[in-house]
Amino acid sequence: MTLTMALSLLWVLLEGVAGGHWGAWMPLHISAFEGTCVAVPCRFDFPEELRPATVHGLWYYNSPYPKNYPPVVFKSRTSIVHESFQGRTRLLGDLQAHNCSLLITRLSPELAGKYYFRADLGGYNQYTYSDHSNLEIVNKPTIMVPLVVVEGAEVELRCLVPDNCPEMRPVVRWQGHEELAEQTVQARLEETDGNWTQVSGVRFLPSRRDHGRTLACRVTYTNTTFEFEDRATLDVKYEPHIVEMTDSLEATEGASVVLACAADASPVALLTWAQGAAVLAEEPGTRLELQLYNVTPAHDGIYTCVAENVHGRANRSLGLTVFYAPRPPVINASGVAVEGEPVTIACSTESNPEPILSLLKERRVLATAVYERQLALDLPGVTHEDDGEYWCVAENQYGQQATAFNLTVEFTPIILPESRCTAGRDTVQCICAVKANPEAAVTFELPTRNVSLNESAREVAQTERAGYALTSILTLRGELDSQLYVLCAARNAHGARRRQLHFHHANSLMWAKVGPVGAVVAFAILIAIVCYISQTRKK
Repeated sequence: MTLTMALSLLWVLLEGVAGGHWGAWMPLHISAFEGTCVAVPCRFDFPEELRPATVHGLWYYNSPYPKNYPPVVFKSRTSIVHESFQGRTRLLGDLQAHNCSLLITRLSPELAGKYYFRADLGGYNQYTYSDHSNLEIVNKPTIMVPLVVVEGAEVELRCLVPDNCPEMRPVVRWQGHEELAEQTVQARLEETDGNWTQVSGVRFLPSRRDHGRTLACRVTYTNTTFEFEDRATLDVKYEPHIVEMTDSLEATEGASVVLACAADASPVALLTWAQGAAVLAEEPGTRLELQLYNVTPAHDGIYTCVAENVHGRANRSLGLTVFYAPRPPVINASGVAVEGEPVTIACSTESNPEPILSLLKERRVLATAVYERQLALDLPGVTHEDDGEYWCVAENQYGQQATAFNLTVEFTPIILPESRCTAGRDTVQCICAVKANPEAAVTFELPTRNVSLNESAREVAQTERAGYALTSILTLRGELDSQLYVLCAARNAHGARRRQLHFHHANSLMWAKVGPVGAVVAFAILIAIVCYISQTRKK
């Protein structure tokens, strides 16, 4: 749009509100680049009854009152103006047609300020209008950036370029926008209260890659060296994105580990380390470290880093594996059983990696489980031989633990083979050896005499106990009945046993008393004697 067209449009607008009184209409604010020019559109009016033959006018700078001797910008009667404006101003409008539009060229910063118009109708009919135009001299365009630029939401940056100089046309170009997603550039001319502005807009879809990107709006004029530029740095808001995360890791019990998490976000995200529902560390920033000292199996598990801001959240998880030696095994079994009953001995432990479990009795391995946390030993029907101490041993490459367990088996009395009677010349000694749990009550029965003797009888000389074994000794003196025989009887809560004791005469026990070694020696002596006699006979 040319200045003539712009002034014509303004004239039409002002003409519609003009009346028969002292009044003026001009842009309250108007701007132009340093070194260029500016056309200040102006319309004035006065009472109709005055009907002057000729209308003159002048422009003042920064004050409307002549008595203050303000600098004269333009004067229609003469060419005498303030030295700052000499050769720089001329009237664009026709004062007779109430058009007071003013052109100022070769703008410099000291010309910025307020401009007032004064109408001179001759005689005392002179009037300075209070309405004025405030001229701003600028040296760069203005880039308007939206208050909030969010990733994925289309935005427009506008470059505002004053276009109030009819003699020079601005050329507007954007720089640095080429890599923006779905970018388009559009230009338009806007007018606000007589102030004309070239508006160049660049539309695009911002992304986090554009955060910190600088865009420049550059203004030039054909056939001049004038160049004006404004720059804007994009502050793109976007949801967090985790850019660094410690990998899943392994540690041995007692060690220390550090978990690190870093996030890219705008605005800065609130970073949180959590294990399950428990928050372990939290603070705003770009990086957060979680330090774990003297780790235990309780630290084993999944850890999650959460990054959150007003635009969204992101999270990532890792696994921490803690290796440790087996804990002391726990044995689950009944400590007492009755012979014949089934018994299960189960032991379990906790470790990482899984342990080797073993069940032992008297250093003999009864059962083994490899890389298992539980082991069970089934004894379908226990016997008195199963009674004793058992050990559950758990081990892996980080250590070993063991737990002892005692199994007590209750059983019916057992009369041992060493039970017998030995007859001397006038004495009989009977031994009754019994093994039982609980302890058995032992009785010597003599059916031919219709007598039963227990440990309280005087004939029962002594009773010896060793573990589950009990030995009672019966001594009978005097002349013995040839029909005499002795029974060994034992009884406890689980039953009774009875056995006849065999008799051995003292002479028949000689070889037994001599023993195997003595018998060999005696046999060697006998052979030697026979050989000696044989040799003698030959001689």
